[in-house]
Amino acid sequence: MDKRALRGLRRAVGRHNALTEPADLLLYSYDSSTARGMPGAVVLPASTEEVAAVVKVCAQHGIPFVARGAGTNLSGGSAPIRGGVVIALSRMNRVLDLDLPNQRAVVEAGVVNLDLQNILAPHGLQFCPDPASQKASTIGGNVAENAGGPHCLKYGVTVNHVLGLTVVLPSGDIRRFGSKAEDAPGYDLVGLFVGSEGTFGVTTEMVLRLRPLPESTQIVVAFFDTLEAAGGAVSRIIAAGMVPAALEIMDKATIEAVEASFPSGLPTDVEAVLLIEVEGLEGALDGQAERCASICRELEARSAEIGRTPEERERLWSARRSAFGATARLSPAMLVTDATVPRTRLPEVLRQIQQIERKHGLRIAKIFHAGDGNLHSNILFDRDDPDGLRRAEAAATEIFHVAAGVEGTITGEHGVGAEKPRFMSLIYSREDIEAQRKVQRVFDPAGIANPGKVLPEPEAAAEGTA
Repeated sequence: MDKRALRGLRRAVGRHNALTEPADLLLYSYDSSTARGMPGAVVLPASTEEVAAVVKVCAQHGIPFVARGAGTNLSGGSAPIRGGVVIALSRMNRVLDLDLPNQRAVVEAGVVNLDLQNILAPHGLQFCPDPASQKASTIGGNVAENAGGPHCLKYGVTVNHVLGLTVVLPSGDIRRFGSKAEDAPGYDLVGLFVGSEGTFGVTTEMVLRLRPLPESTQIVVAFFDTLEAAGGAVSRIIAAGMVPAALEIMDKATIEAVEASFPSGLPTDVEAVLLIEVEGLEGALDGQAERCASICRELEARSAEIGRTPEERERLWSARRSAFGATARLSPAMLVTDATVPRTRLPEVLRQIQQIERKHGLRIAKIFHAGDGNLHSNILFDRDDPDGLRRAEAAATEIFHVAAGVEGTITGEHGVGAEKPRFMSLIYSREDIEAQRKVQRVFDPAGIANPGKVLPEPEAAAEGTA
């Protein structure tokens, strides 16, 4: 890295918070995806002003930068594939304001999702987005990816719970959009920034909408001998006029992985488990839970049981939240896809994914936010085997084509990142992509904010490659 630029970075954050040793840089060269890239420096700012000072140095020298939270990104969004500077926001982990009467919180980007939930719970409140990585993932990362989680079926994704942002633009200028009010006047720049994956700038602070915790919760667990039947139950439950808080499916491979790593009492001889969580007023839940269980039995579930105690619910949710970690232990590497399809098309899409699995001789562990059709197909392979990686990428490509073919999309919550830009042409025309590119250039005309992410290269978009 240019010595003048490095001196500027050190002035911005202090010498001890500007890392350049090879071992330090290696730690920030990857995230939870297959993407890799070695940064020239890593900085750890402690405030929005320090972030702005860092970005101004990058702008002055034409150096690309990428903001990073906990590195749990599953599409390469926080991997520095073009080198440059990693802006690690882990020191910015303060809850700046907790406005309980108005059900608002103002937090810095480095606040961990579960830490915030634990602060809010004693006050009877929650921040609704709850990604499976919430023990580690930060609110800044949740905002960058527009994260969801099991409960997004009922409560929506991150953008539905963010009212204001403080951002550092690629010029180094600080701007504030939105407020604690429900309806801020002017253009919805908050909505534009949420999910932009750091390509418009760095989000440093967020004004969050909070919600009351439910009075009561029950969970139904149903076991099926086919994935298609489990998917069919999801559609039937929604069609019956119910909107559970969560509808989650795990397939046989995932169940086996969970039971091997974090024993939870799930049977390993079934093809799928469906978790259905209903919540609301205590007196109204029994009937809804029984109706969900009845629908599962009508679709030939091997069994459908209602977990009424907190201990039963916690056991089942612990199994679900441990699924990614448990599955990762099955193979040296894992390629994660999160294509999303209309839930009425779930059974046929599940059949096609199983066919893809057999065709390429792979093991694909499947976990679904089934209520909104978000399919996490975790493709297991050996990174050191070139043919294994080729087959995994070929399977992922076919899964994206299947999703696009039923009017779905290539990502539900993990973002496009570095792994999926070439698939954007499956769902957008060249004109659509160029329109998005023009918006990106308004904020980042020099192309230094997390380059290589979200949108395909202009040549690839023009060719319509996938």
